[in-house]
Amino acid sequence: MATARGTGHQDPSAEVLAEAAAAFGLLASPARLHIVWALTQGESDVTGLAERVGGALPAVSQHLTKLELAGLVRSRREGRRQVYFVDTAGQAAVVDVVHRVVGRLAERQAPAAVPARRL
Repeated sequence: MATARGTGHQDPSAEVLAEAAAAFGLLASPARLHIVWALTQGESDVTGLAERVGGALPAVSQHLTKLELAGLVRSRREGRRQVYFVDTAGQAAVVDVVHRVVGRLAERQAPAAVPARRL
C-alpha cells in the first residue's frame, strides 16, 4: 500500500479499489440506481419496487440480488415477503452519494414554479 506524499495517508489496496469500482459499476445501471434511490426513501418488497420503478418483477428481483451481493442493500423475511432496505451500516457513504446526486439532479430538472397570473 502506497502513502500519499506529504499527507501520511495510505492509499487503498488494489483489492479495495476493485471492490469499490464494482459497487459503482452496479450503480451505472439506471434501473439499479432507481431501486437504490427508492430504497433510500424507505424499505419495500419486490412487488412495490417493481411498481415504483416501472420494471418487470423478475428484472427487479435480479437487480436486487446483484445489489445485495455487492452489499448495497439488505433484506429480511417478513412472513412470505422479502423486504429490502439500504445497508446503512455497510455502505452508508455510497448510498448517501446516490441519494444526494440523484436528488440534486431531480431538483435541477423540476420545472420552476410558474407565478400566478393576476387578472
